[in-house]
Amino acid sequence: MRRLIAALPMLLALFACSGFIPHSDSHGTVGPTLRVATYNTSLYSDEDGGLIRELEGDSAHARKIAAVLQKVQPDLVLLNEFDYDDAHRAADLFQQRYLEVAQPGGGKPLHYRYRYLAPVNTGVPSGLDLDNNGSAGGEGRTRGNDAWGYGLHPGQYGMLVLSRHPIDAAQARTFQLLRWSTFPGARNPVDPASRRDFYSDVAWPQLRLSSKSHWDVPVRTPQGVVHFLVAHPTPPVFDGPEDRNGLRNADEIRLWREYLSPGDKPWLCDDQGRCGGLPSEARFVIAGDLNNDPVDGDGHHEAIIELLEHPRVMRMATPRSEGGEETALAYAAKGLQRRGSPAHVTGDFGPRNGAMRLDYVLPSTGFGLTGSGVFWPKKDHPDAAIADGSDHHLVWVDITL
Repeated sequence: MRRLIAALPMLLALFACSGFIPHSDSHGTVGPTLRVATYNTSLYSDEDGGLIRELEGDSAHARKIAAVLQKVQPDLVLLNEFDYDDAHRAADLFQQRYLEVAQPGGGKPLHYRYRYLAPVNTGVPSGLDLDNNGSAGGEGRTRGNDAWGYGLHPGQYGMLVLSRHPIDAAQARTFQLLRWSTFPGARNPVDPASRRDFYSDVAWPQLRLSSKSHWDVPVRTPQGVVHFLVAHPTPPVFDGPEDRNGLRNADEIRLWREYLSPGDKPWLCDDQGRCGGLPSEARFVIAGDLNNDPVDGDGHHEAIIELLEHPRVMRMATPRSEGGEETALAYAAKGLQRRGSPAHVTGDFGPRNGAMRLDYVLPSTGFGLTGSGVFWPKKDHPDAAIADGSDHHLVWVDITL
């Protein structure tokens, strides 16, 4: 028995790397465990209602995303880049036509009884000139520059939480409207050429911090209430020398640090008017495509490092995959060198950017960790046929009391 216990971490790592991910829910013989995941699905459209039309047809893209979810079988999962189209219509279609139908290469059909979704800032017109081009709005793809968060229609790149366990929607907190300028230490980006603030005196006091939204979604699990803290900060690119997206990304990540840290925070008020952070006794899991690698790529790396090292965040081995390692090493062989561990990457962003770690599932202290991984099989593995539905890969963590 002692040898079996000692070998268990190695066996779990082998299962994760191979693509086979054993899991027993709270009714199984191994549990109780809670499998929590995040997955940037790329299920978005540049046209309002476009995702609904795609899901009403036969979407090979959605079938691959559903197959991965069926394979991994998370109990609680955040889907990033899932358009907020017609409120629940897109979520209904994805559930009924894809998740609840056995997909090629996937597992058994998957039903989530509970979900949470809400409006996001992407694509919502601000009425302000946020890109400093002299006018508010715009035509074509530039019209998204003056939205509260970049998007071509309201709800593009939205978020969706799916859960096997009840969600306390009445106690959920959203921070869609929180203004960036009220955030302690927030800096109006400065144009280095003119040495002037990038955002005008009219725009800066009104600009929202969250490019999509930040949600605290309480989930009533068999292990007690778990606060699912989810977000999708803006990529720290697509800006200029003023670094407005880099600074915003850092502060969007820093919002969770402030939310977890003690102290009176009268400025930290949610969209319902409730102020303050998360109580010290509350357990949580932070999840999302945070668009910040600890050492590589663009962005202010200290933002994600300080979140990883927060006293309330569990110290844990980084989720890994053989497919990510294979991809990162292939880029290195072509001259695209990275400092981070190749096995820790969560997405392939092409020959210019390579592979990086941008997606995170971070449990709080007070949980035990029984497994983790990134669903990214090697190219010669049978599961590789369903793993290319997005440039990001699903990250999962198994936790228990």
